[in-house]
Amino acid sequence: MRIAQARHAAAFIISRAFFYLLLLNGASLECQSRTAGLSGAFRGSLLFFPEDNGLESDIGHILPSLGAALTLPVLGPLCVEASFDLYGADYEYRLDRPVAANPENRAAYVIGSILGIQLLGRFDIGPFLTLRVYGGPAADIRLCLLSYGLTGDPQESELRRQTEEIAAYFWDQCRWFLPVAGIGFDYRILPKVMLGLDVRAWFPLYRYWTGEELPPIEGWRFGGGIRVSLR
Repeated sequence: MRIAQARHAAAFIISRAFFYLLLLNGASLECQSRTAGLSGAFRGSLLFFPEDNGLESDIGHILPSLGAALTLPVLGPLCVEASFDLYGADYEYRLDRPVAANPENRAAYVIGSILGIQLLGRFDIGPFLTLRVYGGPAADIRLCLLSYGLTGDPQESELRRQTEEIAAYFWDQCRWFLPVAGIGFDYRILPKVMLGLDVRAWFPLYRYWTGEELPPIEGWRFGGGIRVSLR
């Protein structure tokens, strides 16, 4: 289990390093845009993780998320974009898998770092409005910790067991692999600043090889939010 915990921590550190790299590149955007055509963006989103387990678990998560992205033009309207989104959520282990938990039922606090590499089409609609359509592979690198305030709880050993089960489930059989597709619009509000809207969906392809009998909506994710682009 120590090896598994070390692997989870290492993956989380790598994801955070990726995030800080995006921030540093965004901070030096002026220089980059002149030399390599790079542009940066920051976004705030609401993520929805739906569940359909009847009365067997709490309602699905609706979570705030912060993110950043770097976009590199390739050919015409075609670009490559690297993105990062950070969120946190409470889980318990029930029904032989992690399910959403209210604070009173929580066992683990999961810090998720969603890393993505997308192909992006960027199409100008008039002088101020741009349409973005994108999709590609993404990975949710999740760090699973005993939830806040539970150290010393009479059920701590059971809650730690649940936390270990949750971590093992998320890492097993590539359940971290979640391809993403999205669409967005950007409106130019300043010469080098665009304000936009994003709608995204992540696809649980792992369901095709895990063999689990799950509710149809299980594993899907949806997100919507505001994006500020600098280009």
